Amino acid sequence: MSTVRRAALVLTTLSAALALTACGPAEDDSAGGTVTATPAGPSTASSEPPSKPSKPSKPSAPSTSSGGGSSADYDVFPCSTFDVTFTASLAEPTTSSYLLKVTNKGTKACRALGHPVVTFGDLDGAATERGTAPGIEDALRLEPGESAYAGLMGGADDGKGRTVGSIAMTMNTESDLEQTPLTASTPDLYVSPDINSVTPWVNNVEDALSL
Repeated sequence: MSTVRRAALVLTTLSAALALTACGPAEDDSAGGTVTATPAGPSTASSEPPSKPSKPSKPSAPSTSSGGGSSADYDVFPCSTFDVTFTASLAEPTTSSYLLKVTNKGTKACRALGHPVVTFGDLDGAATERGTAPGIEDALRLEPGESAYAGLMGGADDGKGRTVGSIAMTMNTESDLEQTPLTASTPDLYVSPDINSVTPWVNNVEDALSL
């Protein structure tokens, strides 16, 4: 075999070997190659700290009042002639005694304080107070429609007095409130300057006429 043919044969064999070598790894990589995924780290869920429990509301302080009365009673004002209606009824003619009555005509409670202030017709002065009236905190409370009573006595005819045909009444308010006097007819009411008197307001007829 000539030298040229040998050289050609060697080159052909070498080229074929190189071709197989080049194809082998590529096929192996494509066939047997694997892709390894990086494992994800452990999941950590964000957690918020628990909310603080709300503070319990403070209980309201109990209402207190001085003098032993209810706090609601401080809203009850004295009755005036603007709050009541007024009547006078003959109870005993010998002593010229009349039953006085006032009724709360308003929509709110009021207190009938002390004694009524009663004047006799055109005579000077007012009826003399008889008996002890309760203090303002214990004064008679009149709800709407309720009444209070007082006994008015002109006195027996002692020859010193006069007869009048009407009386006028204002309420004790322990203030300088100007009131419109309420009048009532009292035919032949004899008024003795020494004996006339009026009781404090009470809640029944019997006490009004017996005090």
